[in-house]
Amino acid sequence: MTPDAVDTAGAAPPEPGPVVAIPVYAGVSELELGVMMTVCRLCGGEGAALTVNRSRASIVTAGGLVSTPHVLYAALPEPAGLLLPGGPGAARASRDPLLRAFLAAHAALPTGAVGSGTLLCGEAGTLTGRVVGGPAGLGDTLWGFGVAGVQAGQVVTDGGLMTTPSGLPALQAALHVAARVWGEAAAAQAADQIGYRPA
Repeated sequence: MTPDAVDTAGAAPPEPGPVVAIPVYAGVSELELGVMMTVCRLCGGEGAALTVNRSRASIVTAGGLVSTPHVLYAALPEPAGLLLPGGPGAARASRDPLLRAFLAAHAALPTGAVGSGTLLCGEAGTLTGRVVGGPAGLGDTLWGFGVAGVQAGQVVTDGGLMTTPSGLPALQAALHVAARVWGEAAAAQAADQIGYRPA
């Protein structure tokens, strides 16, 4: 046995890094989810993002792909950030009491909500007094959550919260959260690897 082998055999396992939680549900957008997972993996490695649901049962995404959540809410390590993908199932998912309680309890975390994923924040009561963006078609609905302003169809950052329209703006939301969890340099490197050049 080499001296190096002795040293590593007695070493404690490395501490896990910060985790970003991504609540998922039937009808979630696999495009937005995929973008979020990719950015987190580039910044924090495998296990940096965990999909979470009340059940480990497989779900069907908006495009028909089958996905199994990584963990239950009860088994999720304390997250350092939240990413909320949208999709046609978001309105229904937003009424889940467990999801609402989870988001309300973590309202202070850096959060990126994309498209109809903004409804998840709204139903959890975490949009009150904030200026939000999101899809143009949800403008009237978002006013019902006690927001301070709605810039429908725009990407809007209000403190630690970024809200964006659906689709590819998920990249901006993911980089927003990544910069706060892993640092600006890691987020910039991830953007460079993806080939994203902010305007």
